[in-house]
Amino acid sequence: MVGGNASSVTDFILVGLFPEFQHSIVLNFVVIFIYILAFLGNLLLIVLIWGDSRLHTPMYILLSQLSLIDLTLTSTIVPKTASNFFTGKRTISWIGCGTQSFFFLMLGMSECLILTLMAYDRYVAVCIPLRYPTIMSPRFCLHMVAGCWIGGSISSFIHTVYPMHFPICGSREIHHFFCEVPVLIKLSCEDTSVYQLVVVVTSIVLLVVPFSLIIASYTLIFLTVLRVNSVKGRKKALATCSSHLTVVSLFFGPNIFIYMTFTSSHSPEQDQALSLFSNILTPMLNPLIYSLRNKEVVAALMKLVGRCGVS
Repeated sequence: MVGGNASSVTDFILVGLFPEFQHSIVLNFVVIFIYILAFLGNLLLIVLIWGDSRLHTPMYILLSQLSLIDLTLTSTIVPKTASNFFTGKRTISWIGCGTQSFFFLMLGMSECLILTLMAYDRYVAVCIPLRYPTIMSPRFCLHMVAGCWIGGSISSFIHTVYPMHFPICGSREIHHFFCEVPVLIKLSCEDTSVYQLVVVVTSIVLLVVPFSLIIASYTLIFLTVLRVNSVKGRKKALATCSSHLTVVSLFFGPNIFIYMTFTSSHSPEQDQALSLFSNILTPMLNPLIYSLRNKEVVAALMKLVGRCGVS
């Protein structure tokens, strides 16, 4: 019995956010508040980009996809976490756990690829601007976005189905606030060292390689910007690039630590803290990082506010 309700033998038990924390109710309200801000902020950014024809460019199309991913990612995690906490029912079904894990991985992998493409877009715009309209055509941009979603879905499906079939001999208690592959592996009574190596290799492909490409892109961008004579043009390029680099750092840092080090070396508190930062706090910060330092987005917001005022 959990929270007064019978649970199936195949159900998992989510212990929730820092269960031993004395002020857990305050923490959960803070997380819900951050989720609401993240949801509204990313939704507003999507509306601004698709509602203003001046923002129908590859850079902003990719930014709208990033906002869509962040919006969906937080919605995959927080509502279930909040529901479990306030109802006292901490269980999640086997299918529900697999579904949550699939969408979390798919969105995370897609975001990794989207961030890489955003860096490539900035590289083409700054380093070879004359070829930008040809290289970053609307058709190519659409294919890139579709490739990110498809690639993320395929990889996520593999890394969800396989670990979900590991036998669990003891407790089905997940020391986390949502279903995540590194945490699920800890529950298995089989030797999962081979699969953990597979996770590390996959992380190299999906985290280290894209991160290296992003760093290489920005190295070339900075070298090009330093040769620009116009101070205004230099500042504009650096402002756009610094916003993206901030988001890249917030995303790749925690995820590289989580997925590229063996799960046995992580404490539940470390996993929860990094996941809370990377998957809930960062999606709230992303719209602020891009909008506050982007004149085009601010102009689109003022235009929207003006329309609402006239109405």
